[in-house]
Formats: sequence, structure tokens, C-alpha cells
Amino acid sequence: MALLLGFLLLLGLCEDTLSEELSSSGYRPDGLEFQLPPTSYQTSDSYDPGLAGFFFQIVRFFVQIVQPNAFPEDILRKIIQKKFDLSKEYDKIIYYEIGIIICAALGLLFVILMPLVGFFFCLCRCCNKCGGEMHQRQKKSGPFLKKYFTISLLVICVFISIGIIYGFAANHYMRTNVEETRKLSESNLNDLRTLLNVVPGQIDYILDQFTLPKEKAFDDLDNINLLVGGSIYERLKPKVLPVLKDIKDLAEDMKTNRDTLVRMNTVLTDMKQSSAQLRTSLRDVKTSMEQTLMDPQCSSPAAAPTCDSIRKSLSVLDGSANFDHLPSLDGHITQLDGLLQTDLSGLVQKANESLSNIPEEVQNQTRDFISEFKKTLNSLQSDVKNISTKIPIQKTLSNFVRYINDSEDYILHYLPTMEECDSYRWLVCLVICCLLTLILIFYLLGLLCGTLGYDQKATPTRRGCVSNTGGLLLMVGVGLSFFFSWIIMTIVVLTFVTGGNMEKLVCEPYRNKKLFQVLDTPYLLNEDWKYYLSGLVFNKPDINLTFEQVYSDCKENKGLYATLKLDHIYNVSEQLNITKHTGDINSNLENMNIRIEDIELLDKTGMKTLMDLRSSGIDDIDYAAYLNATERSPTRVNLISFANNLRRKAHQLPSGNLKTSLKSHTDTLTNIHENQVVPLQNSMNAMHQQMKGLQYRTSGLKVRVSTTIFFLNSTQDFLTSQLSEVVVEESKQFGNKIISYFERYLQWVEMAITQQFAACRPVATALDSAVNVFLCSYIVDPLNLFWFGVGKATILLLPAVIFAVKLAKYFRRMYSEDVYEDEPVNKAL
Repeated sequence: MALLLGFLLLLGLCEDTLSEELSSSGYRPDGLEFQLPPTSYQTSDSYDPGLAGFFFQIVRFFVQIVQPNAFPEDILRKIIQKKFDLSKEYDKIIYYEIGIIICAALGLLFVILMPLVGFFFCLCRCCNKCGGEMHQRQKKSGPFLKKYFTISLLVICVFISIGIIYGFAANHYMRTNVEETRKLSESNLNDLRTLLNVVPGQIDYILDQFTLPKEKAFDDLDNINLLVGGSIYERLKPKVLPVLKDIKDLAEDMKTNRDTLVRMNTVLTDMKQSSAQLRTSLRDVKTSMEQTLMDPQCSSPAAAPTCDSIRKSLSVLDGSANFDHLPSLDGHITQLDGLLQTDLSGLVQKANESLSNIPEEVQNQTRDFISEFKKTLNSLQSDVKNISTKIPIQKTLSNFVRYINDSEDYILHYLPTMEECDSYRWLVCLVICCLLTLILIFYLLGLLCGTLGYDQKATPTRRGCVSNTGGLLLMVGVGLSFFFSWIIMTIVVLTFVTGGNMEKLVCEPYRNKKLFQVLDTPYLLNEDWKYYLSGLVFNKPDINLTFEQVYSDCKENKGLYATLKLDHIYNVSEQLNITKHTGDINSNLENMNIRIEDIELLDKTGMKTLMDLRSSGIDDIDYAAYLNATERSPTRVNLISFANNLRRKAHQLPSGNLKTSLKSHTDTLTNIHENQVVPLQNSMNAMHQQMKGLQYRTSGLKVRVSTTIFFLNSTQDFLTSQLSEVVVEESKQFGNKIISYFERYLQWVEMAITQQFAACRPVATALDSAVNVFLCSYIVDPLNLFWFGVGKATILLLPAVIFAVKLAKYFRRMYSEDVYEDEPVNKAL
């Protein structure tokens, strides 16, 4: 794996590679995050001319109208291949350049005719012709013509001023941008240097990221008790814990039931004794009352009915609760005591401890393995870090630095010459704009003076000095127009031909990439190479590697690997196969043998106890007999009611021993109720409630125990047959998790190399700076805007001359004048 990483990083240092921008996008695998640190560059990858861009678009639109023909790809290909014969195929060039040729011809016609027309116009004026005679005829349309000429000349001057402003702005824009050329070149060269400087750090960074998966693996190894042992425990817990809980619940129920039986047995004994004592007491009371009723007083007519009534009611005292038929619970208690001698809860706790000790057992068994595995990873990290020392980075980078330094020396050598030439150009353009401005000033001053000094009442021979000065200034502007316009037009034609062709043949095809398409023509730059760039880079001209594709990929900041299609030379995906480059890790993980001893949920004694519990017969107790016996009243009659009734009958008897004895019996009955019946009733109620609870707990006990035994056997069979398989699966899963960290690391390395490492946007930016920014935006666009504005202003000098000559007649003082042809009109004037 170390050798692989070294070779891949070395790919980014081939001689034809220029640069890469560090990408801030990162790959995020599970629990890990890899991210190359970003690098900032000085040069912007796009250029915004600001407000001037709108005017440049206008000029480009004009050039497109003048020259609508498509880019001459075929002609350019023949020129590059030196197969173009100008003497035979000149018509193709003429056809392509027809628009520019026509405009240039018109400009040259202007250059030729303007001085000739000016010369003859001057001669004609000297001969008092062509308006040179200082005599003006008075007409009705005179005021209208004066206003028409004035407004027309003013409008033309406004348009001329706009053209002049274009010229000044373009001249200043070009001057300012040429001064920025030094900064532009320095920023691009600095970006390339920055790029070269970060390459070694980038390599070290990628290698250092091996620490992340290694530390992640260390953390997992240190927590193997939770990650492996805990996983095994979590997988066993849903199957084992419910069974253990059922056994524990049965054990607790046995204790509860035994305690309940003991209490019930005690209460049953007490109830039997209390019921026997109650029967004896009631029998004694009945016997005593019968003897009392044998008193002679009961024979008297007044007492006889009462005594008979009392004698008849004594039969209710014979019946009372009898629990002798209820069997004792000692046998069941003895059976449960025997079952409870086996500590099922302790056995369940022991099984739980065996299950809970799995993580600790895993950690103890893997202690030596972890130590050796950490040594392996540390050794592998050392090998990875040593890769950078085996790559001749500095030697390779020194070649790039030398190329950059040579380019910088070349630029610095010729940049002063270019700046000096630009200063001459700036001066010439400034003079041209100033000449046009001077002509415009004369026209505007002539309009101002002529308009302000014009007196409608003054005759042509008596016009004022200010008006006459305005006419003279207009004629001076006319003279300067004839004298300088052809010179200005000459420069306009030259800059038009140059700038227009540069726009159509360089800037426009560069922007729409047609220039790259021409260069990508098979066998164009080298007759033996189908694709020149792939032949130059790899010496394999059959690889489809084009200038357009490389430029577009670099513009999108793609990596060098994808841009130059290095997969034809070295396939990263195949070489980054985890099974091939993680052999040491995988083999070490395979040696991680974890053995978990069989877990016994319940021993033979515990199993026998469960089976004995199933056949204990606790659920077969005659609960109905107990419940029926305890839900009755202890006596046939309520002794309190009986005693009250007896007391009421005794009050009906006459005073004497009989009445006194009966009252004594009522007190005895009351005492029996309070001291014997009420406690017995309480015992019966308690017995009834406890019996109902016991019946509920033991209901379906056989089925419950049988179900528990079934699941216990099933779970024990699972532990016996599949525990080792669970351990192996969790161990493999842990090993796969460790391997996945390094697999994800290698995947990120692949992504970094193919998409991020050696991203060549600075190369595209440098090319854009040279062609699109410097040549087109700094030079061609302002040059075209200059001839567009100055040319428009120069052409407008023609109508300006005509209107200025016509208007001067209305401002200048004439030598002679005519008599008014139309009196009313003259009076009106």
C-alpha cells in the first residue's frame, strides 16, 4: 500500500503538469472525515470589466454586423499546415474579410477625399464661391433655416462629444490596465509558485491522514470488550434474559407461595380452635338459658308467652362454623421447603454473571492480539510516512520553478518596452481626442457666440461683433475639420482593421473555444500524431486528449488525473483494491481467535427442581372448599341481634330472678360475639383473601413451568450449537470495521488524486489572464472602443462641416446686402 501511494503521488509531479488547487471538498466515511486543506490564490478566475463591459458589447455587436462570417477554421488549419496558397485562395480571405474591407475602403476614401475636398473648398471660398462671397440675400425662410442649422449642428456636436468621450475613456482604460499588467503577471506567477509550494505539503498531508484510520482502529481495539463482547452480549440477551427472568419469577413465586401456605396453615389451625371454642361457648349459653327458662315464673300467664318465644329461638345457637373438614397444608409446605433447598435465584444470578462477563472475557483473550496488531499499524504508518523521502519532489519542482522564473524574467525584460510603447500610443490617442475636442470646442463656441450675439433687427451688414465672432469660430472649426479629419480617419482605419480582426480571429474564437477545436484537429500540429497533446504528454498520440477538454476541465478545477486521463497510464481504482493492499491488516485480524465457554443457564439440580415444581400439585389444592368455608358467617345468627332481641323480651317480664338471669345471658352473648366471633370472622376473611391470591398465582402452574422448561431447553440448545458462530460473526464484523477505516482512507486517496490533487484551475486562469484578460480585455476591447468612438466622431464631422458653413452665413457680418424682397417680411424682421 505504501508503494502504491508513493507512485500515485509521483504522478502529480510529471513534467507536463503545471498545478493543482487544493479542494475544500472532503470524503466522509463512517466515523471518519478526510479533507484537503484549501489554498487561496491571488488571481481571480473571472474578469469583470465593470461598466465598460456594456460599451465593449456594443462594439462587439457592431463588429459582428460588419463581419458576420463564421470563424475560418479551414483556412486556419491550412495556414498551420502550410498548405494555404494565397495566390490561389485569396478569394476566401476576401470573402471572410469583406465587411472589414468595405469599411476600411470607405475609411480610405474618406482619407483621400477629405483633404481634396477641403483644398478645393478653400480655393472656391477664396474666389468668393461656395459661400465665400460676403453677401446674403434676405428670404422668408431665413429664420427657419437658421434655427434648423443651429439645432442640427448642436445635435451633431452632442454625438461627436459622445464619440470623443468613448475615445478618452478607452484610452484611459487601456493605459490603466496596461499598468496593471505587471500585477496581473505577478499574481499568476505567484499562484503557480504557491501551487508548487503546496504540492509537497499536500503529499505529506495525504500521507499523514493515515493517522486518522489508525487512531480510529486504536480506539476500537481499546474498546473491543464493548464492541465485540458487548455485541455478543446484546445478541444473546433477547434470547437468554427472558428465560432467566421466568425462572427467577418461578423461584420468587415459590417463596411467596410457601410463605402464604405457612400463614394460611397457621390461620387454619387458629380457625379450627376458635370455631370449636365458639361452639362450646354457644352450647353452654344455650344450656344455661334453657335452665333459666325452667324457672316457675315462666308458668305464670304473664311470662309464659315470652318464655315460650325465647325457648323456641334457642335452636339458632346450635349451628356455628366448623373447619375440621378442611385438610392441613403441611404437606404442601414440606414439598415447597424441599424445592426451595435449590437456590434457583442464585443459579439465575450465576447465569447472568456468565453472560455479563463476556465483554471482560473477550478483552482478556485479545490483550496480546491487540498489542501485536497496534505494532503492525505503527510499522505500516512509518512506511507510509517514509514515502515522501523516496520521491524526488524537490528535483521535479525545481524544474517548474525554473520555468516560472524564466517566464518571469522574460516578462520583466519586455514589460518596460511594452509600457514605453503604450505611453507613445496613449499620447497619440490623447492628441487625436484633443484635436477632435478642439474642433468640437470651436463649433460649440461658434454656436454659443452666434446664438447669444444674434440680433434679429440688425441687417447682415450691421451684425454685432459677438455674432460675427461666432461665425468665424464656426469657420475655424470647418478648417480644422478639413485639416485633421483625414489624419484621424487614417488612424481609425488602422486600429479598426487591427482590432476588428483580433476580435474575430482571436478573442471571439477563444471565448467560444473554436480556437481550441482547430488546434485539436487530428494530425494538425504533427503529421504523425492524431492527438498532439497526448503525444506531447505521454508520447501516445492515440489517447483522445484535446486542448479543449483539458482547458474545460481545468476551468472546472478538475484534478490532473482526470484532466490528463492518466487512467490510460495508471489505473488508480484497480491498484487501490482493499484486498490487495490491506493484506497485513486482514491477516492479523484473522488471527484474532475469541472463544467463549459454553454458558449453562441451569444445572441438573435446578432443572430437577423445575420438574418437581411442575408435579408438586400446589395448583391442585381444593381452593373451592377453603373459599366456601371461609366466605360463610361463623354463627347461624347474629349474636348481637339475638342478644338485643332477648333483652327486649326480658323487659316484658316482671321483675325477678328470671328477668335478671336473661339480662345476664344477653351480656354473655355480647361478650362471645366480641371476643370469639369477631376474631374468627377476621381470620376467615384473611384466610379467604390469601387463598384467592394463592389460587391466582398457582393457576396454570404446570403449563407455566412446562413452557419455561421448553424455552430453557431451546435457549440452552442455541447457546450450545450457535454461541461459537455468534462469536465468529461478531469477530468478523469487528475485523471488517477495522478494515473499513483503511478502505475508506484508500478510497479518499483515490478521490483526492483523481479529483482534487493537481486540480489545474490556476493553469486555465493563467491562460485566461494572458489571452482573455490581457490581450482581449486590456488591449483589443479598449482599442475597438477607441476607433468606434473616434471614428463615429470623425464621420460626423462631414455633416458638421456642412451645417457649420451654412450657419456661419447667419452669424458673420456681410459686406453687402439685398433689398428686402417682401416688405411685410422685412418689416417683420
